[in-house]
Amino acid sequence: MQQLAWPSSSPLPRGLELTWLGTAGFRLAYQGTTLLIDPYVTRLSFGSLLRRRVVRADDEAIARWIDRADAILVGHTHFDHALDVPAIARRTGCRTYGSTSLANLMGLHGLYEQAVVVEAKRSYEVGPFRFHFVPSVHSRLQLGLGIPYSGELTCEHLDELTPQAYRCGQVWGIAIEVAGIKLYHQGSADLLEDEIVDRGVDVFLCGISGRRFTPRYIERIVRALDPKLVVPTHYDDFFVPLDASAPPKFSFNVNVTAFAEEVRAASRDLPVHALSPGVTA
Repeated sequence: MQQLAWPSSSPLPRGLELTWLGTAGFRLAYQGTTLLIDPYVTRLSFGSLLRRRVVRADDEAIARWIDRADAILVGHTHFDHALDVPAIARRTGCRTYGSTSLANLMGLHGLYEQAVVVEAKRSYEVGPFRFHFVPSVHSRLQLGLGIPYSGELTCEHLDELTPQAYRCGQVWGIAIEVAGIKLYHQGSADLLEDEIVDRGVDVFLCGISGRRFTPRYIERIVRALDPKLVVPTHYDDFFVPLDASAPPKFSFNVNVTAFAEEVRAASRDLPVHALSPGVTA
């Protein structure tokens, strides 16, 4: 990972802050406005997943990792992307943007009025940020044959919200414009090439978990987005607590070094830089 470390001279515009929150989560801050993407800091245990235990958001972890939020953007509603969203929205009073499944989740917490069900490719603005959502698909993590916990999040009571109840819902890529640049967030390693209209992005936040189940994923997404910089994400073990003082432990199904080689095979001069959890670029 050392060779992929963030450069000492940041490629981001002055004043724009980018922080990785682990899994597919990011914090973007500029001119006093903070956007969160897929924030998940509770990090339920693998045992809780196996036992189908209802896990509430960890208020202490949220207070430690989330300073503020003016909007939360959600690419899909698996627990490792959406579990903490209602608690953060309640704490900050911000709106959430995403699918019908996300609105259903917010409604379960009595926060439906803070949920915005987005329209594909429609432009939204929050402070200096402009963003839109691009239809996408989730990688087929079940041996390449199926999407885990597919379908809509439809449970009717909070005591039914086991990890398995966080159904995927509609999957989105998210394009964000701020400070004269464009970022693109792809939280799951699959895509719909015909839907992508954001070519020439400056920073590609690339979820890499499950990419081996998507034929030629890196080649196809790099060709579609033509990015100037790739930042890998969703490669850490999200069943262990976040720790800013130590390198992240890897998920079982990723190889970050191999990912960097795949990017360079797709575009020889395309730089790949990784962030450490909690460190602001």
